[in-house]
Amino acid sequence: MPAVLENDVLVYKGSNFFRQRLLLSTLSGRAVKIEEIRSGHDDPGLREYEVNLIRLLDKVTNGTRVELSETGTSVYFQPGILIGGQVTHSCCTQRGVGYYLEILLALGPFCKEPLNAVLQGVTHSDHDVSVDKVKAAALPILLKFILVDDGLELKVVRRGAPPLGGGEIVFKCPVRRHLRPLQWTKWGLVKRIRGVVYALRVSPTMANRVVESAKGVMLKFLPDVYINTDQCRGSNAGKSPGFGISLVAETNEKTFYCAEAKSAESGSGAITSPEDLGRECALQLLDEIRRGGAIDSSLQWLLALWMALGQKDVSECVVGPLSDYTISFLQHLKEFFGVMFKLEVQRTDDDEDSSDDEQVSTAHKVKMTCVGIGYVNISKRTL
Repeated sequence: MPAVLENDVLVYKGSNFFRQRLLLSTLSGRAVKIEEIRSGHDDPGLREYEVNLIRLLDKVTNGTRVELSETGTSVYFQPGILIGGQVTHSCCTQRGVGYYLEILLALGPFCKEPLNAVLQGVTHSDHDVSVDKVKAAALPILLKFILVDDGLELKVVRRGAPPLGGGEIVFKCPVRRHLRPLQWTKWGLVKRIRGVVYALRVSPTMANRVVESAKGVMLKFLPDVYINTDQCRGSNAGKSPGFGISLVAETNEKTFYCAEAKSAESGSGAITSPEDLGRECALQLLDEIRRGGAIDSSLQWLLALWMALGQKDVSECVVGPLSDYTISFLQHLKEFFGVMFKLEVQRTDDDEDSSDDEQVSTAHKVKMTCVGIGYVNISKRTL
């Protein structure tokens, strides 16, 4: 539901897009109130992972005020000043570390002190992007906005599979006074495919079988395919067994497309075939390449955020079909910052040459254009 403005407080209803609203509240400095959070459910109120997110935001800010109703179905969030610095946080194992890492990635450049965050928990989850995907695809996007990568780093110390996790990552992000505008309309042709297969507390042969299956698909598409294996042992293997794969396709225009797949959660009773897993991930990557655009579809919202917060100049980028999450995020950007994007469907030559029956094989591109609001990190006085 759209926001209602009450005494300069944005009021929302429902639990959808909870993370989006808290993130934009923190960046804009505008208070939000979210009501009727799962009020009709058998188990109403905030989930543990959502409360955990509020605690993380409290750690990277100073002066944040949170009021929670007794039933947990209503929360008032008044953001403080972004301070960053050294942060250690134990993430809720109901969600992946990526759920929290993406928020830090969005906030990092605008903190008072360079962010040095240690996050512990589930590094690979069905619900959230993995740390491998953030490292391979999201960091290069942020680099286009901040230009200098001194201090921008994501290190996987230990991997952790659900349900118990046990993984750990270190994320470092430099601060910037402002973000540069971006023109990114070419994505190029895929020149190589890289990947990593991890095996946690399972037989090493599992990883090798996943590699062979994925390569069997990808080599029909491109000869330059290399997939590394990460056989984690001892304490580095986390607390739960599992295995998975992350594939990255890189183009000659420095665009990165990602796909990932993981085994069924330990204790769920489901059995995952390594061959099926490798094939599934490879086909997902091919679909992501087909969608095209200058950015991976799961990271479109981050691109939109940084474009909107850039200097008062025009930024434009061509992406694949917009995800539902991105469409909602664009609506929230308008409510918090007053930023409106111009969206134009781009028809390619391939579209015009194909018949109606072939339309399913092509994906329309969308050109996103906006004028940045000139968001300034007031704590950062030098360029």
